[in-house]
Amino acid sequence: MTQSDTPTDARVLDELVESVLANPGLHAKADIAVVGEVLGGTDWVAGPGDDGAVLPLAPTVGSDAGVVVCGEAIFPPFVKADPRGAGFAAVLANVNDIAAMGAVPMGIVDTIATSPEAGRLALAGMRTAAGLLDVPIVGGHLTAHDGEPAISAFAVGSVTDPALALSVTRAQPGQSLVVAAATVGTMNATFPFFRAFEERGDRCAGDVRLMPRLAREGVVVAAKDISMAGLVGSLAMLLEARGLGVTVDVDAVPAPADVPLTRWFNCFPSFGFLLCVPQGREDECLAAFAGRDLSAAVVGTLDDTGELALRRGDQRRLVMQLNEFLVTGLPR
Repeated sequence: MTQSDTPTDARVLDELVESVLANPGLHAKADIAVVGEVLGGTDWVAGPGDDGAVLPLAPTVGSDAGVVVCGEAIFPPFVKADPRGAGFAAVLANVNDIAAMGAVPMGIVDTIATSPEAGRLALAGMRTAAGLLDVPIVGGHLTAHDGEPAISAFAVGSVTDPALALSVTRAQPGQSLVVAAATVGTMNATFPFFRAFEERGDRCAGDVRLMPRLAREGVVVAAKDISMAGLVGSLAMLLEARGLGVTVDVDAVPAPADVPLTRWFNCFPSFGFLLCVPQGREDECLAAFAGRDLSAAVVGTLDDTGELALRRGDQRRLVMQLNEFLVTGLPR
């Protein structure tokens, strides 16, 4: 590539913003608004809202501890095309949600409705993911039928103190935004899913358990996993709960060397998290991930503008104004 062919910062940002705003995973999150319309307001911790709902145990057993519960329904076309992969993703997505709340995963329950052959493949995918992440599948439901397939899974995790759960409501202006990810792996050729678990193997279980440790130590106070909405869409969901903003330094974001930014910013990484870190705790946070051979970097500082923007060099592009563009539309 000649110097004249090298993409300018402006062109890179324009292409990146265009790809982010066209991401179908981002727009699909708007359907979540029906939850607020039907069920009413939410406190974002007890639920519905956040990556998981936090339930204190004190009212029932007199403990200061709590549990986090969450669930995921897998996109039916994905289930039909790759039931084994969908089963794997059902477990992975739930465990990532548990980790994003600063909880230790305890168990998975699944529900499968599909043909016997596809059900067997889905369960095999779940078993593989559960083994990698060291989370037992403790129960579930299987309905064998020849109609449209459906796979859902639900997870339970534990927190030592519900007040330390990594709810997005704890995000505040002045906190550093850290992106942490496993960046060695392969991109699925037909589905925007970056597979780092093949490279990390049995390290995956310890990776997700790093999050609750950082929550207990106060190194991280709020978090969200990077989902099918992509890095920017997931970040928008983190920010919109409090009407916050941030300008992300694109060059600081940990990324695979061989994946274009327009794909990386719009994929579901098998391990990828957005973390809100108090000022002065950044080095501790980055060192914790480096200690596990995971990539992490400070990419911006939260502010109260409500603007989510991307920066590269001296160029800056506004992606969305979060008082005008709400990704989920859930009540604040």
